[in-house]
Amino acid sequence: MHSKLTTVSFNSYSYPMAKFHALKVLDIRKETKDCSVISFDVPTDLQSEFQYKQGQHLTLRTTIDGQEVRRSYSLCSSPIENQWKVAVKKISGGLFSTFVNESLKKGQSIEVMAPNGVFFKDIQPEKAKNYIAFAAGSGITPILSIIKTHLALEPNSTFKLFYLNRSVKSIIFKEEIELLKNRYFGRFEIFHFLTKEHRSVELFNGRFTKEKLQVLTDKIIDVPEVSDCFICGPEEMIFLIRDELVAAGLPKEKIHYELFTSGNSEADKQRIHKILEHKVQGTEVTIIDGGKEFHFTMGEDFDNILDGALAAGADLPYACKGGVCSTCRCQVVEGTVAMKLNYALDESEVKRNYILSCQAVPTSSKVVVDFDA
Repeated sequence: MHSKLTTVSFNSYSYPMAKFHALKVLDIRKETKDCSVISFDVPTDLQSEFQYKQGQHLTLRTTIDGQEVRRSYSLCSSPIENQWKVAVKKISGGLFSTFVNESLKKGQSIEVMAPNGVFFKDIQPEKAKNYIAFAAGSGITPILSIIKTHLALEPNSTFKLFYLNRSVKSIIFKEEIELLKNRYFGRFEIFHFLTKEHRSVELFNGRFTKEKLQVLTDKIIDVPEVSDCFICGPEEMIFLIRDELVAAGLPKEKIHYELFTSGNSEADKQRIHKILEHKVQGTEVTIIDGGKEFHFTMGEDFDNILDGALAAGADLPYACKGGVCSTCRCQVVEGTVAMKLNYALDESEVKRNYILSCQAVPTSSKVVVDFDA
C-alpha cells in the first residue's frame, strides 16, 4: 500500500492541505431573532465535489480580528434541492456565530470545505420505513435535511419529529416544518415541546425527561416499528433519549445522534487522564493525505495527532477539535492510539480502526494514519 505513495522528507514536503473553497454568500436572512440562514453559491465546476448526503455538515473558515476561526454547521437543505444552506445560531461569546449574525453580508465570500459527516442513513426508495427524530433548538438543522430527503425519496416512509425549544418565536424553521406537515399529510407528524411557554397538554411543557419519554414510547411511538431514530442536541438530552429508547426495546444500532459540543464531565476527565498516562513520548507519526506521506515526531507539548501534525506544518481537515464533527476522521493503518473522546464515530467505524485525529493519543512508538481512507 505504501509503495504506491510518494514519500517525502520533512524539509522538502509540500504539506497536506485541508481543501477550502471561497464561496460567495448567495443570501443571508434571519430565521429567528438570533439565528441566520446562509445560502452559498456553489459554482458549477464545484458542484460534484460539494454533493452531499442529508445530515452532513460544512466546515467554514474565516479570519476574525486576525485570528483564523473554523466552525462546522449542518446543512439544513436537502440534496434534492440543489442548494447549500446552513443555519447559524448566535451564542453568547461565540466569535464565529456573532460574526455571521451581525457582520456577514450577501455577496461576501467565506471559505468552505466540501461536505462531510456520517449522520445519515442511505435512502431506500422501495422500502416503507418509520423514522423518529428528536431535536433541540438549532439541532433541527441536520434533522430537517434528513426529514425532507427521506420523505421525498421514500414515498412510503413516515417521520415523527419531537422538537424542543424555548418558545414559539424561537422555533427555527417553524414555517418550513408546517409546510412539510401539510405536504406529507399522514406521513409526517410534529410534536413541539416548549420550556418557556405553557401548553394545554402538560406532556409538551418543559424539557424531555425520563417520565415524558416513557409516555412517548408507550402512547405515541410504536417502538417495534421504528426503523431508525435520529437525535441532535446537547449531550445530556441525547444520552437520556438514547437510554430510554433502548430500555423501551429499540436496538441501540438504530439510534443515530449528533452532538452540539463535546462534554466535559468528571467521567470524561478521569478517562482522559488514564489515557494520557499511556501516551508514548516521541512517537514517529506518518500522515497519509492526498496520496503523499508526511513524517514527523510528536512533540511532548501535544497529546493528540492532529495538534502534533498542525504544529509540524501540516494543514489537515478539522473543525471542532472536540470529538464531535468527524472532520478530522482518519484510519490507523499501523500502530496504536487511544481516543480521549468520541462522539462522532460509530462502533463499526472504530472496529475498522477509524479514529478522530483530534482525540487520538499515540500509544505506540510508530503510528501511521490515513486521511484518504
